[in-house]
Amino acid sequence: MYRVFETLDALVTVVEEARGLPMTANCVVPRGDVLDLLDELRDAVPGELDDAQDVLDHRDELTASAERRADEVTAQADQDADKLVGDARAEAERLVAEARAEAEQLLGRARHEAERTVADARAQHQDLVEAGRVDYERAVADGRAEQARLVAQTEVVQAAHIESGRIIDAGEREATRLRLECDQYIESALAGFEDTLARTLQTVQRGRGQRAHRGRPEPAGPRERLGTDLLA
Repeated sequence: MYRVFETLDALVTVVEEARGLPMTANCVVPRGDVLDLLDELRDAVPGELDDAQDVLDHRDELTASAERRADEVTAQADQDADKLVGDARAEAERLVAEARAEAEQLLGRARHEAERTVADARAQHQDLVEAGRVDYERAVADGRAEQARLVAQTEVVQAAHIESGRIIDAGEREATRLRLECDQYIESALAGFEDTLARTLQTVQRGRGQRAHRGRPEPAGPRERLGTDLLA
């Protein structure tokens, strides 16, 4: 492009320095010099101008081709977006299904553990009640036997009455103590079961929270009410 401007300046100089014709605005220029400058100017014009003209000649075709390409790219992008959304939805559903299955398993194990703990507590309670009843009956029987023996001894009838009353009272106090210990044991066992069940439910909730980071969280109202029913 620098040669183009330089050649144009040279042509202007030739015309300005040309000899003018008298009584006219015309001039006489050296044909050879002018033709040489014009040839040099034509050679200096960059080929990009021809390419630019080709682009202008085919601009409608290029515009239509670009629009078609844009439509193809847009359609492909829509397809890719739909596929990504479908894959994400499928993955989310899979994660939710896994979380539900794991929660059901944890709740099943918690329910089984609760039933086993309750059964053990009931069995131990029954054993304690039976042991207390046996001890009470034995103490009463011993007291009655002792009372009968003392009564049989006429010389110590009064002492026998006193001693028999003491023995019976002691038996009743022992029975009362055994019943209190039995009640305390049952209360302790049930408290331990309640603590175990609470920890199990906390484990379930933590598992569900961890699953929630990997996917859309699932409302857990019914399962939370189920854990509350177990505590109740």
